[in-house]
Formats: sequence, C-alpha cells, structure tokens
Amino acid sequence: MKQIPLGSTGLMVSEFCLGTMTWGRQNSEREGHDQIAMALDHGVNFWDTAEMYPTNPVRKETIGGTEKIIGNWFGRNGGREKVVLATKIVGEGTSYVRDGAPITGASLRDAVEASLRRLQTDYIDLFQLHWPNRGSYHFRKIWNYTPPATPAAEVFADMTDVLQSAAKLIAEGKIRAIGLSNESVWGAANFIRLAQALGLPRMASVQNEYSLLCRQFDSDWAEFSVMENMPLLAFSPLAAGLLSGKYAGGVVPDGTRRVNSPELGGRVTPQVFEAIAAYLGIAARHGLNPNMMALSFVRNRPFPVIPIIGASNLDQLRMNIDAADLVLSDEVMAEIDEAHRAFPQPY
Repeated sequence: MKQIPLGSTGLMVSEFCLGTMTWGRQNSEREGHDQIAMALDHGVNFWDTAEMYPTNPVRKETIGGTEKIIGNWFGRNGGREKVVLATKIVGEGTSYVRDGAPITGASLRDAVEASLRRLQTDYIDLFQLHWPNRGSYHFRKIWNYTPPATPAAEVFADMTDVLQSAAKLIAEGKIRAIGLSNESVWGAANFIRLAQALGLPRMASVQNEYSLLCRQFDSDWAEFSVMENMPLLAFSPLAAGLLSGKYAGGVVPDGTRRVNSPELGGRVTPQVFEAIAAYLGIAARHGLNPNMMALSFVRNRPFPVIPIIGASNLDQLRMNIDAADLVLSDEVMAEIDEAHRAFPQPY
C-alpha cells in the first residue's frame, strides 16, 4: 500500500488506517490479532485506537481493552518500529474515565502513561484529544448545537496547558505528535495560533467523521485542512456499515454492530435508507463493490484525508484494503454528486 506523509509530522503512513474499536467487544483478541497480521501483510502500518475502546457499548469494565489487545500483539510478536500508532485521551464527560474530568495538561500525561503501559510500548506516534472540553457538534449534535458560553480566554488557557504538557511529553520521547478529534475549525485554528505564538507543538491532524452520508468536512474544514496541511483521519467512512447495504430493509444480521447499537449512533433515520439506495444503485450500475466505492470516494477528496477502515472479519478487511487501488470514473463521481444534492445530510 502506498505510503504518504502524515501532515507536517515527518511520519510516513499507509494511505488507509486500521481502525480497532471493535476489538474486545465485537471481535475477540485472536480476531484482532488476525486483522493486524493481514494489515501488515498488505502494508497497512497506520493503526488507530483510543483509551475508551472497545465501543458499542462503552463499558467501565472494558475501558482500555483494545489497547491491551494491541499491546499483547507487540509483546508476543515485536515489530513496534514497523507501526505508526495513534491513540486518544477521552474528553470531558465520560464518567468511566477519570470521573469524567476535562482534558488538562496533567490528565494528558496520566492518559499517555496509562496507554503506554497497555500498549506495551515506550512511545506513541500520534496522541489525539478524543473531543474538546467545550463539546462539539459531531455525532448528530449538529441538529441542536449551541456554541459554548465559556469565555474564550478560559478556552485558550486550557489549550495552552495541554500544549505545554504535550511539549514535555514529546521532549521525553513518549509521544511524537499530537492531534485532534471531533473538533471544529475554530478550535483547530486557535490550537495552531497558540502553538505558533508560544513555540509549542502544532496539532498534526484531525479525526472527524466523513463518508458519502456525512460530509460536514466539505466546506470550511476542507479549506482549513488544505491551507494548514492538517489531514483528516476519516472515521466511519462506511457510515458504520450502512453503505455496504447489509442493513437494507431493516435487516440486522447477527454479529453486526447494529445488534448492540440499533440506531448506529443516530445514523439510522427515516430518510437514510433512500440515500443509501441511491449510492448502492450507482455502484450496481458501474459494477462496483459499494464498500470499495465509498472508501475510494473518501480517499480521493480534494483535501488530505486518510480513511480509517474497520472490519468485523477478514473478508471485510481484505475488501476494504483493496479499495486503495480503486479510482472512480468521472461518470461515477458525477452520479455521486447528484445523489449528494438529493440527500445532503440524511442523518
């Protein structure tokens, strides 16, 4: 698989990132390790996890479980130097982790140290803030989003505290870069502004949701991403499996994410299946696998983007990896544009 720069970090990563959030819940440790082996065999050296994983649902007793599965792989097989590893600190409000406390410089250090132990490594390549303390409009919160009333000066003080802690952790060799997730353009711009003014580490990337069904990144974020060389790590590029068509007609196959999360995080709406049918129709007319079409679309946007691919089995993972070689024709892209105009925000 092609290797590309991760923004301005100096790190080279595979053009697809291996997502791991099902390991320890929907997938066993053995299945997670089988996915790791396949990913490595295909040149996927960029992996993403988080301290709160596995998900669907998040439970107190499973916090950190996915990191432990990855750590056990390194403990048994070695090869840490072959991988660019990303993880995250939980944002404010998750009572299972640090009693729901906000992200601070001190909690950033605590989270890094805990992740290092679980991952059985002495460094993390990209350490991300899972969501901002001030909240966000992601995960369907856009429908009733109210901007935070926190004074900007307080937000800037919190950002500075985090960046100062990150600088120390980078100097100690415990992390190599720091990034954002579920963030807004305003938040990212001010993190960069403060870093430049104070000589502190620059936020390297942003991990937000992006797919054929969720295209909030296409406007201000797209411009910001290009101008600031801040790549998008696109999570849920298959819309939690909806774009595969496996849930059409209300079917909930055994072993799928929808068994434990019937609404798929608010993605199942009265209008979503009509939108899905439009994209499945495009794939069928052009002889394309719908998963591969959806992943190719995300990978080839006019801004720097790396899709995070997850899978519940090896056949799915192999197919998703193969999408890296697919280039969509102008005809397919024109039909996708038409479908997007007809169904601009189906959830």
